[in-house]
This record gives sequence, C-alpha cells and structure tokens, in this order.
Amino acid sequence: MYLNPRIVGCGERTLVLSHGYGASQAIWDKVLPHLSKSNKVLLFDWDFSGAAADEEERYTFSRFADELVVLMDEVKLKGAVYVGHSMAGMVGCIASVRRPDLFTHLVLVGASPRYMNSEDYEGGFDKSDIDEMLKNISSDFHSWAKGFVALAVGTTDPSAVEPLARSFFAMDPRVAHGLARMLFLGDQREVLDRVVVPCTMVHVSGDFAAPPSVGRYMQDRMKRCASATLETIDSVGHFPQLVAPEEMLRILDIVLGEGRLAAGVVEERSGNDGSLAEAEVNGDVDAVAMS
Repeated sequence: MYLNPRIVGCGERTLVLSHGYGASQAIWDKVLPHLSKSNKVLLFDWDFSGAAADEEERYTFSRFADELVVLMDEVKLKGAVYVGHSMAGMVGCIASVRRPDLFTHLVLVGASPRYMNSEDYEGGFDKSDIDEMLKNISSDFHSWAKGFVALAVGTTDPSAVEPLARSFFAMDPRVAHGLARMLFLGDQREVLDRVVVPCTMVHVSGDFAAPPSVGRYMQDRMKRCASATLETIDSVGHFPQLVAPEEMLRILDIVLGEGRLAAGVVEERSGNDGSLAEAEVNGDVDAVAMS
C-alpha cells in the first residue's frame, strides 16, 4: 500500500512526512530542503494506482495505519516526529495508539477525524454535499478532480498546483471513489480518546475541508495526550506546505525546538515536546532509496 520509500538528509532526529488523499511525496518539496539539513526525513507514497481497486473494502484507516507501522519497522525507525497531512493525520493517530514506541510527536496538518457535520459537530461538509461529491467522482472523476484541486490548493500558483494535479490525475478513479468514501463517510473521533503521544494540530484559517474548529475539537478531545497544541496559519486552502511553506516550517521548527513563533501564526499551546531517537539507517547520506 506504500511505494517509493526513501530517506533524505542526516541528523539525530527523524521525521516521517506522510501525504494524504490524491497527493504524493512531492507536496513536501518546498519544506524538504530545510528539514533535511539537520534531520533524517523518511518520505513515501501511498499507493493510489488501483492495483487492487476491485477490493474497495480494503480502504480503511486501520489498513493504512498497519502499513505505516510495517514501513517504520522495516527501516528500524522508532521515536520519530510524524507529520501527517489530511488523511494521513488520522492514520498516524491510529498507528500511535497501536505502537506508541514509534512516535515522539504527531504533527497533524489539516487532519480531521470526521468530515461530516452533525448537530453537535462541525466537520465541514453536510451529508448532501458528500453524497453529491461521491456521485461526481463516480460519474466523471477527472472533471471533479480539476475543480477540487483548484479549491484544495486555494491559489493559481503553478508551483503549488502542479505537484498536486499530477498525482491527483494519476489516481485510478475507482481508488479515488473508494478512498473518498473512507474519508468523508468515516468517523474516527473515538481514536482521539486513546492518543497519548504529544500532538500539534496545524490548521489553515481558510481551509474548507478541515477548518480550525476541527482542530479545536481534536485538541479538546485528546484528554490522554501528553500535550495537545493547535497552530492556525492565516492562509487559504488545504495545503499549507504548498501555499505557505515558510509558516509551515516555522511551526515544524517550534516542534523540533529550533525556532520561535513568528508573525502570521496563531498559537494555542500546552505541554512540552518529547525528545527524539535516531533512526537506524545506513550512513549519513543525502538520500537513501529503500528497496
């Protein structure tokens, strides 16, 4: 379920960068040079190719979490800072409940445990909106994807749009539909009750998919978490690493203990971060491709 794992950079700390729905590891390109200067960074791609698209039932958060654990075990990685975007945020939460030894901090970027609104919860989408979206994905995926990519990125800047567009349009439409059902009809809120690893939620003020209210809900519900911090970036869209990479890096530097909060980032903070353990990889090299 994962492809193209590689380790970039060197250092005592290790970060895992995990992308979400329709994306690829290319969404981290704007922040990777800075992060890899003093950290080992594990990147990979979730397999959205459709190799087993007939098995739509296979798309569950639990399966993705299992694959993440397998990957981290394969590279003998423990004590990592995990940065999960969108879908990958809750994947990381589930994996951390099962194997807390693998993680020292979770950075959940635009993550959401539930996208559907209800009487006591603002997820961002009404049930009718989700039904219409699933219908459009099923009937004309490429037309839907064209509009969704533009909305999700929130800008016309080619350097932000093109990395996401390439991976989105490469998705098998059956995979896109199966994953969308998993995401938008699912409810992972109970997982938050069991997360104990320190967490930083990062939300964009103008994110239609995971508004800051979702981050506040997650923060309030993580009662067992060693610390739960909410950072809000004043920008638009669902991809701050593409649209506001400087602000994204400032927050990651805070998590890593390297920087101070800068203008343009609103913070709601409690608790302290843990220390990181070194990943057991072969040598301090600029990039290591995993077979």
